[in-house]
Amino acid sequence: TFAMFATGRAWDQVRNSVCYSNLNVKIVATHAGLTVGPDGATHQALEDIAIMRAIPNMKVIVPCDGPQTREAILTAALHPGPFYVRLGRAKVCSIPGKKEFELGRAEQLRSGDDVAVIACGIMVKEALDAAETLQEEGISCTVLNMHTLKPFDAETLAEVLPRVKGVVVCEEHSTTGGLAAAVQEVMCKRGISKPFRNLGVENRFGQSGEPDELLRLYGLQAKDIVTACQETLGSK
Repeated sequence: TFAMFATGRAWDQVRNSVCYSNLNVKIVATHAGLTVGPDGATHQALEDIAIMRAIPNMKVIVPCDGPQTREAILTAALHPGPFYVRLGRAKVCSIPGKKEFELGRAEQLRSGDDVAVIACGIMVKEALDAAETLQEEGISCTVLNMHTLKPFDAETLAEVLPRVKGVVVCEEHSTTGGLAAAVQEVMCKRGISKPFRNLGVENRFGQSGEPDELLRLYGLQAKDIVTACQETLGSK
């Protein structure tokens, strides 16, 4: 079903009937984020990662493309306990050069020393496109596909973030409680201080529109990531 209904309407059952007893239940929800498109705000789940992350025993995966979705589903099937797999509605390009999916382990798709761009879901492709543009300007980017939001890969962040000058997080989700929050939690606990930008939906509902129009309106395109990276490098 839609992510809005799988996580919002059924939250009480997910928390108390599934996760409290740590049952072997897999929730695979589609139509997450703004790119649901014309169905509008009532059907655009922008809070689902936050509310699933907050429940004990729940694991959360946000694949970046079709092949990784297949790997995520197989992984969830083979691991006991509750899982939430977040999928979108629109078709997406397959991303070349990915490594074998590993639960709880971030995937480094590019390496650079200037700025780290951390993304999940459809924003991974936008992050890679932005990195290509920045490379032409002499700015090198590390791009992390943070496909597992829980358990979260703090170790990879602790290795990558100290060597870059700025951090940009990209998510098709509310800026509250999602990927950026998870990154900031690690930075705070590890004492990592860097110029930081978060691209997401800031305390707003979605609205009806075509997916590309909505990504442009909410500042979630590659060009917006480029600007955010440039801003981090110009900050202290």
